[in-house]
Amino acid sequence: MDENAIEMATQMLLVMLKIAAPILLVGMIVGLAISIFQSVTSIQDQTLTFVPKIGVMVIVAALLIPWIAQRLVEYAIEAFTLS
Repeated sequence: MDENAIEMATQMLLVMLKIAAPILLVGMIVGLAISIFQSVTSIQDQTLTFVPKIGVMVIVAALLIPWIAQRLVEYAIEAFTLS
């Protein structure tokens, strides 16, 4: 029983990382590009970093909805067959 719970928790964390990784990676790349732009232009506005990064992350998340849903369905099927 305990081994199944540990296995399910491990799988849940892996699925969460797989789902979050592309969105966070895009946010990190956009944040880096904006930071370089700010360094070059000497513009130090917080909203210049925050708004585009969040916007791009929302767009990427919306584009990845079918892929995310498929990963969650696969996890749910695996979780219910383990019990």
